[in-house]
Amino acid sequence: MDVTARAAVREAFDRRAEPGRAVAGDADAIARACHAMAVRFHAGGRLIVFGNAGACTDAQHVAVEFVHPVVVGKRALPAFALTGDVAALTAIAEADGFAEVYAAQLRTLARPDDIALGLSADGRCASVRRGLAAAAELGLLTVALTGGDGDAGQGADHVLRARTGDPLVAGEVHVTVYHVLWELVHVFFEHPGTLRRETAK
Repeated sequence: MDVTARAAVREAFDRRAEPGRAVAGDADAIARACHAMAVRFHAGGRLIVFGNAGACTDAQHVAVEFVHPVVVGKRALPAFALTGDVAALTAIAEADGFAEVYAAQLRTLARPDDIALGLSADGRCASVRRGLAAAAELGLLTVALTGGDGDAGQGADHVLRARTGDPLVAGEVHVTVYHVLWELVHVFFEHPGTLRRETAK
């Protein structure tokens, strides 16, 4: 491998190092989001996930982690992604515009005890922003995983932002964060006395 290639590999890892370390600095914010999610699940709520482009498949990844845990002994929790129904997505996009594809589904499918998790690696997805806003109006707990300097998570109950303007790196950070969300939700379920609604922030 020549010097140029080695330098490129090193630079690629260096760009990821600081955003990755910054996640640990957000431990309190992540723990608060996990606790609030666990309280909603404990009350019978479901996790509803959505995002565009690469985050579209991340949304499905998050949902299956909760529905079918890969760790033996962890309980399954109800979750689904709004990105899997192509017929609904395209029908709403054709009739109301793409920015409404998640908001419209939430207005039909969501219940007040549910959790809405929106993913936007660049922070600029209008459909994610409108979906979270619709979820808030319906009384859902709202959690945003964002990056960059956009406002897709504006007004959400919990905003977890990747500290990078590179949407590829932000997406990688989000994978780590949503795995931590899954893990800590289960930690709170192992301490059921912490799951009263009035303890959630």
